[in-house]
Amino acid sequence: MEHAQDIPEGLRTARESIDNIDAALIHILAERFRCTKQVGKLKAELGLPASDPGREERQIARLKTLAEESGLDPVFAEKFLKFIVTEVIRHHEEFAENK
Repeated sequence: MEHAQDIPEGLRTARESIDNIDAALIHILAERFRCTKQVGKLKAELGLPASDPGREERQIARLKTLAEESGLDPVFAEKFLKFIVTEVIRHHEEFAENK
């Protein structure tokens, strides 16, 4: 078990930054899901399908470009977005079923 005094300063600082970024990611994801749930409700009210493959493909292309520009693996960015979109579609389908 590591003790705070045993961790080199640079490592401790880097880990604190990672912890802060992880917390920010959680808050950002929560906000994103609040927005997509609103979209799901609107789609259900309008009788629109839960999935929009055209938009999903445009988003993937856009985020892969952003990933490349940011030095992030675009394949990882695509997998991450597809994971999120799968969950969003599940929520949208639930709204449609419970309409």
